[in-house]
Amino acid sequence: MHAYERVTRLLGIEYPIIQAPMAGVTTPQLAAAVSDAGALGSLGIGASSCVKAQAQIEAVRALTSRPFNINVFCHAPARRDPEIERAWLAYLAPLFAEADAEPPAALEEIYTTFLQAQDVQALLLEQRPAVVSFHFGLPDDAFLASLRRAGVRTLATATCLDEAHRIEQAGIDAVVAQGFEAGGHRGVFDLQARDMEQSTAELVELLVRELKIPVIAAGGLMDGHDIRAMLEKGASGVQLGTAFVACPESAADAAYRSALLDAQGRETRMTSVLSGRPARGFVNRLVRHGEASGHATVPDYPVTYDGTKRLNAAARARGIDDFVVRWAGQGAARARAMPAADLVQRLVTEWRRG
Repeated sequence: MHAYERVTRLLGIEYPIIQAPMAGVTTPQLAAAVSDAGALGSLGIGASSCVKAQAQIEAVRALTSRPFNINVFCHAPARRDPEIERAWLAYLAPLFAEADAEPPAALEEIYTTFLQAQDVQALLLEQRPAVVSFHFGLPDDAFLASLRRAGVRTLATATCLDEAHRIEQAGIDAVVAQGFEAGGHRGVFDLQARDMEQSTAELVELLVRELKIPVIAAGGLMDGHDIRAMLEKGASGVQLGTAFVACPESAADAAYRSALLDAQGRETRMTSVLSGRPARGFVNRLVRHGEASGHATVPDYPVTYDGTKRLNAAARARGIDDFVVRWAGQGAARARAMPAADLVQRLVTEWRRG
C-alpha cells in the first residue's frame, strides 16, 4: 500500500489532495468542485455565524455527494485591553483620514471561537460532514468523542512537534503539518510560545518520524512536483490553499486574482498587524505602517482584524486599494487560473509524471 492510501482511504477520496479551507475565500462551489474531481474540498466557517455556516454546508451538500471538510477556529478568546485597543485605533487614525473617515469608537471581537460556539458544535454534530478540521488549537475531548461516534473524520493543524503530539494524543485522525511558507493564518496554538518557523519539508520529515497518524503537508505547495516531493518525504497527503485562490469558483475578487497572477517579485510576509495573529499575505501599506518603528501594541485576534476590515471598507469606498488583506503563501507567483476540477487533474498529472 502506498503511504498516500492512508489518507485516501481515511477520507474516502481518490487523490491525497486537500483544498485548504481559507475562510472568506472558499465557496461552496469551490469545495464541491474539488470534491467532485476526486480530492477533498474544504469550507472554512471560522468567520461565519451559525446560520450562515449551516447555509454554506447545505449548499456544498446540494452540489456534491462526495466527502468534504468543514474547518473551524479553536483560538483562545481575545484578552480585551481597552487602553491597547484605543492606542491601536489612534495609530490607525492617519490611514482612516486618507479615506476621509473617522476610526470607530471601539473595536469588537468579531469572531466567536469554536471553543465557545455551542451552536456551531451542535450544527456539526447534526450535519455530520465527512471531515471536520481544527485550526489554532483543539476542542475538548467530549466533543471529539461525539464526532467519532457520529463517524466524522478529524484533522488538525500543527506548526511544531509539540502541537502534533497533542493532536495525536487527542485521537485526531491525521495532522496537517503547516510549514512557515503557508499563506493565511498560522495555526499556532500558543502565541506566547516561541515559533520555530520550520519549513514544510523540515516539519513533515520530523512529524513522519515521530507520529503514528498520517501527516498531511501544507505550505508553499503549488503544483504536482511539490506534491511528489512531499510524498517522497513520507507525507500521506498534501493541502494546497493559494493554488486554488485563482480558480473561478473562489470568492477572490478581480484585484486579488490579478495580484496572484502577477505575483513575481511581490513580497509575502508573516505578520500579526492585520488580524492580531501571525498570518502570511501580500505586503500592503497597512503592514508597513503597522510594523513601522514605534508602532502601537497590536490587540488580540480577532479584535485587530475588526480595525483592519473597517479601514479597508472605508478606503475601498473611496477607491483606495492600499489596505485590503490578500492572504498568499510563498509560492504565490506560481498560481494558475483555471477551473478547480481542471486544477485538480493538472496536479494529479504532474504528480504522477514526476
